[in-house]
Amino acid sequence: MIRIRKSEDRGRGEHGWLSARHTFSFADYRDPAHMHFRAMRVMNEDRVAGGFGFDAHPHNDMEIITYMVSGALRHGDRIGSGHTAILRPGEVQRISAGTGIVHSEHNASETEPAHLLQIWIFPDRKGHTPRYDQKPFAESERRDALRLVASPDGADGSLAIHQDARIYASLPSAGSTISHALAPGRGAWVQVVRGEIAVNGHTLRPGDGAAVEGEPAVTINAVEDSELLLFDLA
Repeated sequence: MIRIRKSEDRGRGEHGWLSARHTFSFADYRDPAHMHFRAMRVMNEDRVAGGFGFDAHPHNDMEIITYMVSGALRHGDRIGSGHTAILRPGEVQRISAGTGIVHSEHNASETEPAHLLQIWIFPDRKGHTPRYDQKPFAESERRDALRLVASPDGADGSLAIHQDARIYASLPSAGSTISHALAPGRGAWVQVVRGEIAVNGHTLRPGDGAAVEGEPAVTINAVEDSELLLFDLA
């Protein structure tokens, strides 16, 4: 079974400096039919104007994954001795909020917009020790392949998260086919960043998502050069 979440059907948040799209209920957007998918609670696509961002704010008991599409995001937190970092395209950031963190996110440019996906994953339990990390994943590793970028055990150099979830990034070229087997009982979510693909025969375009359940595999056919994330979830 495949359920398509079209880009234009997502929740919208327009705040002048921030243009946000919410796949699942978030902030002022509430839709009982779209609260989460398995352990994935939030799939937000944000465009942040130059010189703006999110001032220091708290989180707890959530695995927060940020995938940078374009531009640059300046991160600051108070985890341990604190971190200050710039997140750029091709990099993935993981924050395990655990018992509680305070962090900020601002566009690192005063003039150019920043475009990113932020994903929240429910942790396997409450009360983990907070931690932060980010890592670049080479374009060559993502080209026409599924590059593991986050996993529960940090396999293949991926970022470790506190949940039975595996997140893959991919840059399929036009005409290519990528397949990912699903173990019995597991589900997948495919989120299109750019381009056009077919997921098990269903067409997806930028901003579209697809929930895949009860299928032996996810087969992705790239209609044009594309970028996507695939989530394999318990």
